[in-house]
Amino acid sequence: RMSSASGGDIGTTPAPEGIAGTGIGFVQIQAHNVEAPPPPPEFGNHKKQNAGGVLGLIDMMVNDLKTEMNQARLEEEDAQEDYEQLMKNSAEKRASDSKTISEQEGQLAEANTDLSAAKDDLSANSKTTQETHEYTQDLHKSCDFLLDNYDTRKSAREEELEALDKAKAVLSGADVSLLQTQPARAHKFMA
Repeated sequence: RMSSASGGDIGTTPAPEGIAGTGIGFVQIQAHNVEAPPPPPEFGNHKKQNAGGVLGLIDMMVNDLKTEMNQARLEEEDAQEDYEQLMKNSAEKRASDSKTISEQEGQLAEANTDLSAAKDDLSANSKTTQETHEYTQDLHKSCDFLLDNYDTRKSAREEELEALDKAKAVLSGADVSLLQTQPARAHKFMA
C-alpha cells in the first residue's frame, strides 16, 4: 500500500511482469501516515511586541544609528567650530607676535646704534680721560717741585729784589759800598 502526500491510502499496484527475474509479480508498499509536526513549545504568557519582530529590531537599529550619526555630526560641527576658532586665535597670535617681534627688532637695532655710539663716546672719553690724567700728573709733579723748592725760591726772590733795589740806588747816584752789609752768597737756583 502507498500513501499519497495528502495522507490517503493508494493500495497495491501490480507490476507489469513482476520484478525482473524474481518471479514476484506484485509489490506491496506499506503506507505511512504523515502527520503534521508538533506545535512549538509555548513559553508562558509571552506577549507579542508591537515592533513586529525582526523588522522592528531593524527599525530600532536604524533609529539608533540615526541618533548616533546625528550625535557624531553635532560633535564634528562642534569640533570644526573649535578648530576654526583655534585657527583664528592662532592667526591673531601670530600677527601679534610678528608685530611684537618687528617692534622688538626695531628697538634692538636702536639699542645697538645707541650702544655703538656709547662705545665711541667711551673710547673718546677714555682718550680724553687719559690725556687729562697725564696732564694732572704733570701738573702734580710741577706743583710738588714748586712746594719742595718754595723756600729756595723765596730767598732767591728776596735776593733778586735787593739786587734790583741796589741797582736803582746806583742808577740814582747813591753810594753802593755803604749798602752792602752782608757778604754775597752763592745760591743754587732750581738745581
